[in-house]
Amino acid sequence: MRHIAEFVAGLACALFSGAAVYLSLVEHPARMECGVELAATEFAPSYRRATVMQASLAAVGLVSSVAAWLSGASFLWVIGGALLGSVIPFTLIMILPINKQLLNPALDRRSAETERLLARWGRLHAVRSVLSGLALLLFSYLTIFRQSL
Repeated sequence: MRHIAEFVAGLACALFSGAAVYLSLVEHPARMECGVELAATEFAPSYRRATVMQASLAAVGLVSSVAAWLSGASFLWVIGGALLGSVIPFTLIMILPINKQLLNPALDRRSAETERLLARWGRLHAVRSVLSGLALLLFSYLTIFRQSL
């Protein structure tokens, strides 16, 4: 059970982290290069597709890391899971209000305000990339050096 839970936690974390880093380093900058109006237009379908996948991966990673610990793994698995799981409240508190503004049909997609919102969204999303990347590094370390812990 322990090894399965560790594997699931690591896999969920790797998938989340990969998607988050891709969004931060590739998709969002490319979106912004196309101009504010097009970036704001593309944001809605991208957000809709990414939300369920990323929330599910973060939750599965957190729960699996706790299951690994309860099955005898190091408490460091919980720390990694907490890093990954922390993206959920961070998103709800810090990013969701911006998402709602960007998805508002009344938003002028050509405005400086829209550009400011998109830029802020990109900076905040980078925090998710860092948190999940740190969790992935910890999970990788724990997996590689399993015998020494």
